[in-house]
Amino acid sequence: MHPAPSVIVFTVLSGLGFGFLAYLGLGLIAPTGLNAFLIYGLAYGFAVIGLAASTFHLGNPQRAWRAFTQWRTSWLSREGWTSVITLLVMAPVALMAIFVGFPSATLGYPGAAMALITVFCTSMIYAQLKTVPRWNHWTTPALFMAFALTGGAILSGMTDLAVALCVILAVLLVVGYALGDGRFVQRGSTMETATGLGRIGKVRLFEPPHTGTNYLMREMIHLVGRKHAARLRVISILFAAVLPALALLVLPASIATIGFAVALHLIGAFAARWLFFAEAEHVVGLYYGAR
Repeated sequence: MHPAPSVIVFTVLSGLGFGFLAYLGLGLIAPTGLNAFLIYGLAYGFAVIGLAASTFHLGNPQRAWRAFTQWRTSWLSREGWTSVITLLVMAPVALMAIFVGFPSATLGYPGAAMALITVFCTSMIYAQLKTVPRWNHWTTPALFMAFALTGGAILSGMTDLAVALCVILAVLLVVGYALGDGRFVQRGSTMETATGLGRIGKVRLFEPPHTGTNYLMREMIHLVGRKHAARLRVISILFAAVLPALALLVLPASIATIGFAVALHLIGAFAARWLFFAEAEHVVGLYYGAR
């Protein structure tokens, strides 16, 4: 599928922000005063910037509020509700840490739970799509959660936990790439099943359905070269997991080290998320001979 920059920024930064808020809500780090203002501001900044970026992919961004009305059937709507609830619940936790000097565990634990539920809802927007076999798999929510928890742990400065999660993230990335490559074939979708003409023999594209491009071709069909994809896979694993773990283990513990590790992690996260969209094959591509 077409890797839209706005959706990539949305999924990467919102995941990092809500992952960080989960650690703050659980009290695994408990900043107070000015430190709390800066740290909670950073977490809210990542989350809000990510959520705001998602609206740029809408045809009519001013109508984004309508997504909240479909929570019974839409994971996108559920993600919208859970994100707002998380930010509202965590607000008094942040205010108490800043002005009173201690966090509120009463609201912190529900806030942490809602933050992780938000990340899960975001992942299910894609994992639910049977028309995209690569996404319709348990590895999609697993990777979204792993990125959020790993990024949050790095930002929290918890070296041992962050390194362990980096290892888990690297393994999940390798597994996700390996299993994803065969998902389309395993689903059994072909030109024959797409056209319903399999009963009369092998089907091939004689000529394009129309002379120009359309919305489906622009948004649902994107071809990425194998060498290019392989290179980006290596970059994503190295920068998202391996190099941040090494930086945290080798460099002295400091804010500069945390910032460096987060920067490395984000490079890998953006590369992985670009591939997440670019390598996803929608079954509609069969109609246009894109496979």
